[in-house]
Formats: sequence, C-alpha cells, structure tokens
Amino acid sequence: MTAIKHALQRDIFTPNDERLLSIVNVCKAGKKKRNCFLCATVTTERPVQVNVVKVKKSDKGDFYKRQTAWALRDLAIVDAKDAVKENPEFDLHFDKVYKWVASSTVEKNTFISCIWKLNQRYLRKKIDFINVSSQLLEESVPSGENQSVAGGDEEAVDEYQELNAREEQDIEIMMEGCEYAISNAEAFAEKLSRELQVLDGANIQSIMASEKQVNILMKLLDEALKEVDQIELKLSSYEEMLQSVKEQMDQISESNHLIHLSNTNNVKLLSEIEFLVNHMDLAKGHIKALQEGDLTSSRGIEACTNAADALLQCMNVALRPGHDMLHAVKQQQQRFSDLREQFARRLASHLNSVFVQQGHDQSSTLAQHSVELTLPNHHPFHRDLLRYAKLMEWLKNTDYGKYEGLTKNYMDYLSRLYEREIKDFFEVAKIKMTGTTREGKKFATLPRKESAVKQETESLHGSSGKLTGSTSSLNKLSVQSSGNRRSQSSSLLDMGNMSASDLDVADRTKFDKIFEQVLSELEPLCLAEQDFISKFFKLQQHQNISGTTTNEAEEMDGGTLSRSYTSGVPQTISSEKDMIRQMMTKIFRCIEPELNNLIALGDKIDSFNSLYMLVKMSHHVWTAQNVDPASFLSTTLGNVLVTVKRNFDKCISNQMKQMDEVKISKKSKVGILPFVAEFEEFAALAESIFKNAERRGDLDKAYIKLIRAVFVSVEKVANESQKTPRDVVMMENFHHIFATLSRLKISCLEAEKKEAKQKYTDHLQSYVIYSLGQPLEKLNHFFEGVEARVAQGIREEEVSYQLAFNKQELRKVIKEYPGKEVKKGLDNLYKKVDKHLCEEENLLQVVWHSMQDEFIRQYKHFEGLIARCYPGSGITMEFTIQDILDYCSSIAQSH
Repeated sequence: MTAIKHALQRDIFTPNDERLLSIVNVCKAGKKKRNCFLCATVTTERPVQVNVVKVKKSDKGDFYKRQTAWALRDLAIVDAKDAVKENPEFDLHFDKVYKWVASSTVEKNTFISCIWKLNQRYLRKKIDFINVSSQLLEESVPSGENQSVAGGDEEAVDEYQELNAREEQDIEIMMEGCEYAISNAEAFAEKLSRELQVLDGANIQSIMASEKQVNILMKLLDEALKEVDQIELKLSSYEEMLQSVKEQMDQISESNHLIHLSNTNNVKLLSEIEFLVNHMDLAKGHIKALQEGDLTSSRGIEACTNAADALLQCMNVALRPGHDMLHAVKQQQQRFSDLREQFARRLASHLNSVFVQQGHDQSSTLAQHSVELTLPNHHPFHRDLLRYAKLMEWLKNTDYGKYEGLTKNYMDYLSRLYEREIKDFFEVAKIKMTGTTREGKKFATLPRKESAVKQETESLHGSSGKLTGSTSSLNKLSVQSSGNRRSQSSSLLDMGNMSASDLDVADRTKFDKIFEQVLSELEPLCLAEQDFISKFFKLQQHQNISGTTTNEAEEMDGGTLSRSYTSGVPQTISSEKDMIRQMMTKIFRCIEPELNNLIALGDKIDSFNSLYMLVKMSHHVWTAQNVDPASFLSTTLGNVLVTVKRNFDKCISNQMKQMDEVKISKKSKVGILPFVAEFEEFAALAESIFKNAERRGDLDKAYIKLIRAVFVSVEKVANESQKTPRDVVMMENFHHIFATLSRLKISCLEAEKKEAKQKYTDHLQSYVIYSLGQPLEKLNHFFEGVEARVAQGIREEEVSYQLAFNKQELRKVIKEYPGKEVKKGLDNLYKKVDKHLCEEENLLQVVWHSMQDEFIRQYKHFEGLIARCYPGSGITMEFTIQDILDYCSSIAQSH
C-alpha cells in the first residue's frame, strides 16, 4: 500500500501541487466489484483546499488516472454503518450518497480518522460523523486547537522530501566521476570520506592563516568602540540641553493654554450676558405702555398689545441652566411679574367698564325697536371689542383667573341686556299676532263675549283647551236632539260664524310671516354673538365634541366656568366648543322659553298654525345643523322643534277625537259630514304649507292617521243615520273624499284614494238597486215564477202551457203597467232620491242615470224571457226602451 501511495503522489498529485494524506482501497457496494482508491489530499498553496479524490487504474495500462474529485466542504455526513462491530462498508454524503466497501476495516478506519482530522483543522467541525466509534475519534483529536491534526501520515509525508533539480545534477556529476559508485557502494563511500577529510584539513589551515587578519580586525573594533563612547558623551550633553529647552517649552505651552482658557471663558460669559440682555430686557416704551397706555384709542390698544406680547416673550424665555440662580435674573422676573399683574388688573377693569357701558348704550336704543319686529344690532359693539381680542388672548395665557372673571362678567351683563331685548321683541311679535294694543297684549284680555265663546268651546272639547283650525265646521257638528243641546248648538254656531273671519287664510299667512321673521331675526343674532365670543375670547369653534343639554346654564349660574387648576395651569374639563355653548346658553337663556310661549300662543290662536311652525322650524333647524350640528342655535331650535312637533301631533289627535265625538241630527239628512270637509280643508292647507318642506314624512304619517279615522267615522255615522240611508251617506262622503284626493294628488294616499273610489262605487250600486227595487212588482213576481219553473226542469218553450203562466195571464199582467203608470212610478222615485241626496255633492243626476240603466237592464231581461218562453205569441210590453229614456229625461228636466 505504501508503494502505491508513493506512486500516486508522484504521478497524480505532485504535478497538481497536492499532498496525499490518506488512501483506502474501495469498491462500490452492491455492484460488480471494480476496485478504485479514495484519496484524501490537501493543496500545497495557501489557502489550503482539501479534496477527496477517486483514482482508478486505467484499462489500457498499469498507470493510474484521476477520475472524480469532491471538495471536503461539500461532504455533509460520514456514515461508518456500525460503531461497535467491524464493518468495511461506509457512506459519504456529498451531493448524493456514495456507498463504498473498503478492502479492510483497518483501511476504512484510517481513512475516516484522516477525514475527521482534516474536518477539525480546516472546516471547524462542519461534517457529521455517525456510527463512528468514539474511541477512534478521541484518539484522533490532540489537545489544543493550534497543534497539528494531520496525524502520522502527514508527518511521514513531511519527513520525505524530494531532491530539487540542482541536487539531482550534483549527484549525477559525482556519480559519473566514480563509475563504480553503483556497482561498489562501499568503495564509493570510502572515496567520499577521504575527500571530506581533505576538505576539513584545508579549512583548518585557512583558519590558522587568517589569525593576523583577525588581530587587525579586533584592533579596528576597539577603535570603533572608543569612537562610540565619544559619540555617546556628546549625545548626553545634547540631551541635557534639549531637556532644559523642553521644560521651557512646557512652561510656554501651559501659559498659552491658560490664556486660551481665559479668552474662551470671557467669550462664553459675553454670550450669556448678551443672551440675558437680548431676551430679558423690556424696552422703556413697552413698560410705559403697560403702565400708562391708553386702552380707549386704536393706537393705544396696538401699543399695549405689542408691549404685552414683548412682556410675554421675556417671561417665557427658556433660561439656560444656572440662570435662575442669578440675582439680577430673579429681580427682572419679579419686575415682569409685577408688570403683568398691574397691566392685567388695568385691562380687566377697563373691559368691565366697556361691558357695563355697552349695556347702558344698548338700553337707550330699545325704544326705537319696541314698535318694530326687529332686534337691535350689536355689530358696532362687537367691532369695538374685537380690538381687544389679542389682549384677551394674552390675558388667557398669562392670568387665567382674570380672564375667567371677565368671561363671567360679560355673560352677566349681556344676558340681562339680551333678556330685555328678546322679551320686548317677543312682546311685539305677540301683539302683531293677536292684533291687540300694547296695553291689551295678554290673551286673557279678549272681549268678554269672545272669552265666553272660548270657555264654551273648551267645555265642548273637554280638557284640550285649544280651538281647532276649523272652528266653524266643528260647531256645525254639535246638533243635539234636546232643547238644551239645540240652544247650545245655536250659540256655538254664532261663535263659529264670528270666528270664521278671524281664522281665515290671511290671518294664517300673517302668522306665518311673523313667525318666520322672528326666527330670521334670532338666527343671525345668535350666530353673530357666537362668532364674536369665539374671536374675542379666543375659543375654537370647529372641534368634534359630544352633545350637551341646555341645562348647562344652571351649572354656570352658580359661579365660574368649569375649570380646575394644577400648578397654576388651568386644566379644561370640557372642550372649548362646550365653553362656547355654555356661554351662549347663559347669555340667551330666555330664547327657548320665549319661543315656547310664542308657539303656545300661536297654537292657542289656531291649532293649524302648528303646520306653519313645523315647516319653518324644521327649515331653520336643518340650516343650523348644516352650519354646526352641535351649536347653541342648533340645539335650542332642535328642542323647540320637539315642542312644535308635539303640538302638531296634538292637533291631529284633536281632529281624530272630534271625529269620534261627532253626533248627527235624527231629523235632517246628513249630507257631506263636517269632518270630511275639515279633512279637505286640512289637506289643502297642509299641501300648500309643506310644499318642498324638509319634514314631509311627518305630514304623510298624519295623513294616514286622519284618513283612516275619517273612513271609520264615516262608516260609524252611516250606521247611526236614521233620516238618510246608509248607502247615501257612504256614497256621498266617499265620493267627496275621492274627489279631494284626486285633486290634491297626495302620493302617500294613493291606496286610500282607490279604496274611497271603490267604496263610492259599491254604495252607489247598492243604493240604486235598493231604491229602484221592483218598479213593476206584479210583472216581477210573474217572471220570478217563470224562472222557478225553468229551474225545476221545465223547458222554456213549454212554460206557456202551465196554467198559471199561460199567455192570457201574461197579457193580463202586462196590461196593468201602461206607460203612464211607469212614468208616475219613476217620478215618485226621483222625488225620493232627491230628498235623500244633498246639494253640495251634486250626485242626483249620477244616481238617476244609474237608476235609468238598471231599469233598462230589467226591461231587457223581461223581454228576453218573453221571447224565449212565449215564442211567436206577439206579446210585448206596453212601453219601449225609448219610452223609458224619454220618461227619465222629462222627469229630470221637470225637477
């Protein structure tokens, strides 16, 4: 194996600058055994490359050739198959698994041990060895990482060194000079020994001959040492001189350092002094403005504003560490604090005076607005105060206590001023609504007769206490059977006739204009004041906040706004938007009660006014919510809208209640029921009011409730009617309802319109059939008998052979109904229908035409029976269809 190893090293690996460290004779497992060698090699050049090379003998000769090489770093696993028993098989896991069978277990273990050493030395233990004896690996690992791990094979290779070219050439020359060197090695060795001795003798003689030269050399060396000593003495003197120079230079350097340090400190000190002077020095002009500045003129206000800003900048300057310990800085800060306190006190006092003066000035202008439905304009006052807006912002940032006190005083003064203005404004509105004088403005001071009528009406309607929109129509309902009821009814009718002119469309339009003017005056007033509060008190309006109620005014009556303090800095409990609404709520705390009183008055004057108020209030709420859904105006109008909606619902409920309580006369015909006419009036009025309104849905719901109540009440009255037939009451009233709905075209009542038409048609037909009855009674009885016989199975043409129904009996019955008798019967029927129907609805001709058609239908039916049951008899009625048409036409024209 050693010879093979040297041969492989010489022929294969030396030309490639590689060293062979280990070799194993193997063949592939499970196949036909073809031996080859696995060699572990390293390169001689750095960096070292470690490879596993497969070498096999060439098929054409006895030389070996390199077949495959794998880098050792690509080897992942070495599997020895069995760590206990001897087993020549082992696997190497490169890109795939290579299975080998070694010629002997010893060779396998030697090769694996070499791989292990190479792994430890070059790859830092990257290869996994499995099923390998731990003893084998322990023997292979020396102590210390820096020791050689190549093993005995590598050391053996290190001992073997090849001759280089020159050595080979010298040996060849020497061997050529002694031809017998190969044949007689001993003689060759003796010759070499003799030559070596000759060379040694020559060397000794040469050394002895050079003794004189050595002595000369030693003498020269002694002289050189003396020169060196002299040079060292000079160098020592030079060093001493340089040392003194060094000390002087160190002193100069230290002095320069101290000078530089002093200059640096002076520059820093100057910088600190300049910082304090520039940032904490307030100009004399600013100090004078803060102490004596004019707060009434625009120029003085501007000067005070600039001075206040400069003072705030000086107070808020960010001092550097240690500045606050300087006595001068403390004095300046105290001076600034005194100036701030002094100016804040002077500013607060001046603004309080302005607030008070505003109240007096505005009070003097109330007289000119007392007769007009307008509110005083506060724009000049706002314009004058806005000059102080920046000073208010300064006060808010520097002295929040005085800022809060000013806020409270402003609310107190302005709330009293606005309360007087708004109450006088609403009094004028009430006077214009009721038409009374200033002295007689209360509703309770109506004329005695009118008050009595009001009391009677209230007693009639129970606890409602309000007149309905259709008072005149309502009073027509109360027709009672007793004498007392009749007298009360007549007084109510008189009252109804008196009120009909008072509650006409003109009055409602007047009320609508007054109510719209009230809202139109209040809205810009509130918006202007809210905008002023935001600008003057420096409060943000546009923030997302949660809604609050108007009860916040009660919280503010007890003291200041809701604020808490931590280390002198106010912590806002609610947002600034809440604060604006709280201020607005206190300043305008009388608006909502006054609006509710005005709404109550309008509802008392005419409950139909709630329709106007609902539309107007809805529009203004919608407008306010588009601007700011959480503003005071939006919240207040929203609360009032709830009241208006409640009154509107009460108006609808009262009308429905009146329908339930309606009573009819037992001795006169009913005609169009009053609540049906009332519904027509209500619907026409509502459609004109709610045209393009935002709250159309409320009206549609009211329509549904009212029309269902009307349907129920009409059927109730029709069932209770004694003078007028039930079908007539239903027919006339549902015809009126259908006509009303068709004219107004109310989309939500389309189903009710169809239902009204169907009820009208059904009851018209029912009334016609009931009233017409059997105008030719005997003839009807005769043909009923004929139809009965046919129904029993007798053929129609054989009926004439029946004794009771022969031709003679038929002629006898026909003779009893000549044309004159038929016309007389129809004339009586017309008079009867005329008594039943009312003139307002004008349905007489419609009913009469329907009766004419029904009579002709019966006539044709009789003629058909005669033709089928008495064929060829020549029997006919004594009047024709044309006679019937002529009779009906002449009767209608005569009446």
